[in-house]
Amino acid sequence: MIRALVLAAGKGTRMKSALPKVLHPICGEPMLAYVLRALRDAGIDDVTVVASSELRAHLDGMGGQPLRTVIQEPQLGTGHAVQVALAELAPGEGPLLICSGDMPLVTGDLLRRALEVLASHDGGAGRAACALVTARMPLPSGFGRIVRDGDGRVRAIVEARDATQEQLAIDEMNAAIYAFDEPLLRAMLPRLSNANAQREYYLTDAVALAVAGGHAVLPVVCDDYRITLGINDRVELAAARRIINAHLCEHWMREGVTIEDPETTYLESSVMLARDVTILHNTALRGRTRIGERATIGPDSELVDALVGPRCIVRRAVITDSALGESVIVGPFAHLRPGTVLEDGVHIGNYVEVKKSRLGKGTKANHLTYLGDAQIGRNVNVGAGTVTCNYDGAHKHATKIGDDAFIGTNSSLVAPIEIGAGALTGAGAVVIRDVAPGERVVGNPARTLPSKSKA
Repeated sequence: MIRALVLAAGKGTRMKSALPKVLHPICGEPMLAYVLRALRDAGIDDVTVVASSELRAHLDGMGGQPLRTVIQEPQLGTGHAVQVALAELAPGEGPLLICSGDMPLVTGDLLRRALEVLASHDGGAGRAACALVTARMPLPSGFGRIVRDGDGRVRAIVEARDATQEQLAIDEMNAAIYAFDEPLLRAMLPRLSNANAQREYYLTDAVALAVAGGHAVLPVVCDDYRITLGINDRVELAAARRIINAHLCEHWMREGVTIEDPETTYLESSVMLARDVTILHNTALRGRTRIGERATIGPDSELVDALVGPRCIVRRAVITDSALGESVIVGPFAHLRPGTVLEDGVHIGNYVEVKKSRLGKGTKANHLTYLGDAQIGRNVNVGAGTVTCNYDGAHKHATKIGDDAFIGTNSSLVAPIEIGAGALTGAGAVVIRDVAPGERVVGNPARTLPSKSKA
C-alpha cells in the first residue's frame, strides 16, 4: 500500500489571517481539498495530514476520504513534521509520498509519476532513496536550486540564501514533492540537524544525507512549473484562483456551455451546467448551483446554491438558495433570497425582492415589489410597489394569495392575511383583513368595492 503525508501545519504568517492557510477557499473549496483530491487521483487512499491544533477540527470529511491527522506542536520545520508523523505510524516497507497542503494546482498525474520513477529505478547506482519533483521556474526565484551530477541525478538542493552566484543562475527548482523509500527515510530522519539560522529541521537535508550515503535521488521534471506552486500570501492565492477558474470555464465550454467572457466569469467546482447554457459577462456561480438547458445567466449576476430550470433568463440579479422552474425570467436588478420557489413561467422584474415565498405558474411581479413569507397562486398579477408587510416588529407572518388574483399598484398586504382566488386590490390599498375570492377592495384601510350589479 502507498501512503502519503500532507504537510499542513504551517501558520502561513504571510497570509495575515486567523484562518489556517490551507483552509483559504479557491473556487469554493479549501486549497487543501485540491491536494487531497490529487492524492486520490494518484491512487493513494492512506493519507496522513500533519496539522496544527487549529486546523484539525476542520478536517473531518474533507477530500471525501478518511484522513489520519497528526498534530505538529511546536512547528519546527518540514523535517520535524515528518519525524512527528512517522513516530505515530507503524513502519511501512513501500514508498511514502510527501507533499505540502498549500499546492492546490498539483495533479494526480504528477504525484503518480513521482512514485513510478522511484519504483522504476534499476539499482545500478545504488538503491534509490527518493524521487523528487523539480520544475524550471522564472528567475530570480527564492526556491531551492537543484544541482545535478554528471549522470543527471540530484546531487544537492541548495537554498537560495545559501547559493553561489553560479547556483542562483540555475532555473531548475525543488518543488517540495517527494516519493521516498520509507525504510531509508526512517533511517535518515534521526540524523537531521537544526544547526541553521531558523533552528528548524528541513526535509531537504534528508536528500543530502541520501546522496552522501550513496543512494540515488531521481529528478521528476514537471513541464509546467505553475502546477507545483505553493500559496504563501493572498496575491498567490488570487493567482491560483485565476488558473483554477480558467480550467473550470474551459471544462464547461467543452461540455457545450457558452461562456461569453471567461475572464469575468467566476465558477466554483461544485456548480453543474447543462448543455446550451449561456453565461454572460460579470457572472458568479457558487455553491450547489445547477443550471438547466438553454438557460441564460447574466450579465452582472450572482447565483449561490440556486436551482435554475431549462430556458430561464436571469439578468443582473442575485439569487441565493432558491429554485426556478422552466422559462422563468428574473431581473434586471432582482433579488431572490433563501427559500424562494418560482414555478414555470414566473416573471420577476426590476427591483423586486422575494424571500421565502412560492409563486405559482405564470405569476408576474415586474416592478418595485417585496414579497416575503408568501404563498402566491397561479397567474397572479402583482402590481408595482406591492409589499407583503410580513414583520410586526417581533414575528414574521404569512401572506396567501389565490390563483388569478390582481394586486394593484402600491398595495400593502398586512400579514397574516389571505387574498382569495380572483380577488382584486385597488391601487394604494392597505389590506388589513382577509379578502374573499372574487372580492374587490380599495382604500386605506381597504374596504369592499360594491359589485357592478349593485351599483
